Amino acid sequence: MNSTHKYQIRATSTAVRSGVAVLDGIEPAVEFSAPPEFKGRTGYWTPEHFFVAAVASCYVSTFSGMASNSNLEFAFLEIDAQGTLTEDPPGLRFSEIVLRPRLAIRNPEQKQLAHRLLHKAKENCLIGRSIACPVVLAPALVIEEQPLPIA
Repeated sequence: MNSTHKYQIRATSTAVRSGVAVLDGIEPAVEFSAPPEFKGRTGYWTPEHFFVAAVASCYVSTFSGMASNSNLEFAFLEIDAQGTLTEDPPGLRFSEIVLRPRLAIRNPEQKQLAHRLLHKAKENCLIGRSIACPVVLAPALVIEEQPLPIA
């Protein structure tokens, strides 16, 4: 297996502090802008959102793959992610990303496995491992009751 993979996109400026990110063969193109607090346009994805979304989506993909490999059946996984920008002497940078996954499982006997995979996914997410700021995990696990059959 090839151990080198390359991912390429094209970003084009469409207005001051704004543009569009395009990937051949993948729709839709994504319009972006600098955040409004940095004189960007309101209502657009920002590079800062892309950064946090990259970590969150990698976590979701990693977890679901691990769950499948471990035969963990889950009702749903949703994640809230928050990145914090902090100013230090060189300038602004992300100082932390907090992931708050909420996982629902139906089988209480898989609770320990679910907890283990929630943490293992954070350690194995390649985007999270590739960035300079810490990724903090604050998971929540719920047991979802299956509806009783109607007699």
